[in-house]
Amino acid sequence: MSSKTKCLGTKYVISKSVRFAKPPFSIDDHRSSQLLGFCIVIVVERLLFPLVQIMFQQSLYRINLMSKSFSRFFCGLVYQVISGHLGCVRSIAIDPSNQWFCTGSADRTIKIWDLASGRLRLTLTGHTEQVRGLAVSDRHTYMFSAGDDQQVKCWDLEQNKVIRSYHGHTSGVYCLALQPNLDLLLTGGRDYVCRVWDIRSKTQIYALSGHHNTVSSVFTRPTDPQVVTGSHDSTIKFWDLRNGSTMATLTHHKKSVRAFAHHPTEDSFVSASADNIKKFSLPRREFCQNMISKQEKTITNAMAINKDGVLATGGDNGSLRFWDWRSGHSFQQTQSIVQPGSLDGEAGIYALSYDITGSRLITCEADKTIKMWKEDTKCHP
Repeated sequence: MSSKTKCLGTKYVISKSVRFAKPPFSIDDHRSSQLLGFCIVIVVERLLFPLVQIMFQQSLYRINLMSKSFSRFFCGLVYQVISGHLGCVRSIAIDPSNQWFCTGSADRTIKIWDLASGRLRLTLTGHTEQVRGLAVSDRHTYMFSAGDDQQVKCWDLEQNKVIRSYHGHTSGVYCLALQPNLDLLLTGGRDYVCRVWDIRSKTQIYALSGHHNTVSSVFTRPTDPQVVTGSHDSTIKFWDLRNGSTMATLTHHKKSVRAFAHHPTEDSFVSASADNIKKFSLPRREFCQNMISKQEKTITNAMAINKDGVLATGGDNGSLRFWDWRSGHSFQQTQSIVQPGSLDGEAGIYALSYDITGSRLITCEADKTIKMWKEDTKCHP
C-alpha cells in the first residue's frame, strides 16, 4: 500500500512541477525559432507554391491563346496612301467580288477605287451633304448611300446613276445596312429612328423607334435577333423584324455607342463606346468580356474584324489598335500620320474595313486620305 501511495505521490509531484515550471519553448529559445521556421516552410510549400503554379499555368494559357491570332496578323504596315477626296472621308464599303471599294466623303461625292492598284475608277455625285454611310449588295448590282442631307439613295452600278431614293428621315442619316437574305435596307440617323425599307418598292416597312438619341450604328443577321442598333443614348437594342418590336435592350455602356463589329463566322459582336469596348454573344445577348487594354483619351469611331479574329479599331485622334478577339488583348497600337500640309487635329479615323480576304485593311481619315494596311512580316510581338 505504501509503495503504491509513493508512486502516486511521485506522479502528483511530477505533474505539479510541469504545471508550474517555466514553459519549455520561450521566444529566446533556439528550439522555438526552429519550430517557427518549420511552420513557415510548411505554409510556403502548401499554399504559395500551388498559387504560383496556377498563375503560371494561366499565363501560359493566355500566351498560347493570343499566339493563335499573332501567328496570322500581328503587325499592321501602311503600304499605300490614296488621295482624291476634297473633304474628310467618312464611309467605306467593299465590293463582294473584292475588286473595288467605294468611299463617301464630306465633299459630297462617292468615289470608286480599284482595290489592287488604288486608282480612281469613278466619281458619283448626287448628295448635297457629306456621305456618312455606304453599302454594296451581294444580291444585286446596287450600291446604297446615306448622308447628312436626309437622303438615302440606291445606285445602279451598271448605269452609274441613282435609280431610287428613300424618303422618310427627318434629319441626317448616319448608318445603313443590308439584310443578307431579304431585299431590305435599314437606315439609322439623328431622328432617333431606325427605318426598314423595301429595296424595290421604296416602301418603309417599319420605323423602329425606342432610342432617345442618334442611332449611330446598325447591323443585321439572317436569324433572330435580325436587327441590332446602337445609339448615342448609350443603349443597344435588339429588334424582332417580324413585328417591328424591341426584343431586348442592353445598358452596359455608360456613353454613346458609336460602332459595331459583327464576327463573320461566330455568333458574337463587339460594341465601341468612349468608356470601353465590350463583347456580347448571340442570340442570347449575354455579356462576354471587356477588352483588356482600354483606348485612353480617344473615341472609337469605327471597327472591323476579319475571319482570323483580328479586331481593328480606329479613334478620333488617329490611333489604330489591333486586338485579339478571343482574349480581348490589344497587341498593337499605332498612330496614323497626317499628310503634309494637314493639321495634327486631322489625324482622326472615321471608317475602316477589311477586304474580303481579311489580309488588307483600309482606313478613311480626316486628312482627306485613304490608307491601306497589310501585314508586316518583319514585325514580331
